[in-house]
Amino acid sequence: MGLIKIFSGEEILAVTLKERLEEAAIDVVLRQNNQANVLPSITTPKAVELFIQEVDFGKANPVIEEFRLSL
Repeated sequence: MGLIKIFSGEEILAVTLKERLEEAAIDVVLRQNNQANVLPSITTPKAVELFIQEVDFGKANPVIEEFRLSL
């Protein structure tokens, strides 16, 4: 079993979704893709990705869908 990406976007949204998933007892891996070292002259919001275990997707999907509908 491996990790699957469930979200990619702004950090504030990623943290919110991560907290909701953790409340549902789902472990979440957060990875920040900070491009500041590659392109220092460009300032963009931090790109953040969330990953969960494949086996947790069935339990996580209702939480993810509720989050998406609330946006």
